[in-house]
Amino acid sequence: MRFGFWPGPNNSWSDTLALAKHAETTGWHGLWYADHFMPNAEDTSGPTSECWTTLAALGATVPRVRIGALVTGNTYRHPAVLAKMAANVDNISGGRCVLGLGAGWQENEHKAYGINFSTLGGRMNRFEEACQVVTGLFANAQTDFSGKYYQLTNAPLAPKPVQQPLPLLIGGGGEQRTLRIAAKYANEWNVWGTPEVLARKGAILDQYCQEIGRDPKSIKHSTQGMLVLTDDSAAVERMKASGRPVIGGDGPGVRATIEQYAEAGVDEVIMPDINLGASGEAKKAIMDRFANEVMAHFK
Repeated sequence: MRFGFWPGPNNSWSDTLALAKHAETTGWHGLWYADHFMPNAEDTSGPTSECWTTLAALGATVPRVRIGALVTGNTYRHPAVLAKMAANVDNISGGRCVLGLGAGWQENEHKAYGINFSTLGGRMNRFEEACQVVTGLFANAQTDFSGKYYQLTNAPLAPKPVQQPLPLLIGGGGEQRTLRIAAKYANEWNVWGTPEVLARKGAILDQYCQEIGRDPKSIKHSTQGMLVLTDDSAAVERMKASGRPVIGGDGPGVRATIEQYAEAGVDEVIMPDINLGASGEAKKAIMDRFANEVMAHFK
């Protein structure tokens, strides 16, 4: 089992860097960053740092750990431009970048920035073409593509990523379209959910892989949950009321939940920092407790 840390884009760069360096030195395996331009809330005035410039900076300053977007909305950038960005971050980091990609969902930032939101079906159609564009550019010296939404003519991508292939992580749990697309193109797949949800959707993904003759084990599975590492059971129940999957309880209780995820086929569990405390030191204290009481048991 791998463990990822997810600093929020509302953190200052200095706080993000401090948390990232702490995660690296205390044994975490990955650093993940959301790709959004503004909060998904009525009050949109809060800071939201840009994802890919942050990933490039982390790749240059924090060693060892994988770094990735969780996830980039395909609507934000032309996929050929995104592939170029990801390849460059992979070179900057020495081969540690993961390109997390989804169809896009946060409507308010599309309206605010004048980005075409389209319909769900339209976004999914664009997303499937984007996966073909990205994987083609990573694999080929030059790429030609003639789709409804994207067209490439003798398009190069150089330098190539250090990793061959640079992992494409597809985010989302839609059982009719997203999981079929993941079966075709993903190296990794991520979705929010309980162990039961991950087991059920993972089985559907496996089925789609088998239908096209792909080994289901060639796709790594990951998820995230709200970490509530505490002896206070009431605090765990309050977080569960938020509707997000919760990984909560004391050390043994959290380990038991992680074991359930492992049994459901999950390879990496990612912890957002949003509920870990208001200060960097408070977040580091929870990270350390998690590393000592939970991560150490999965080495």
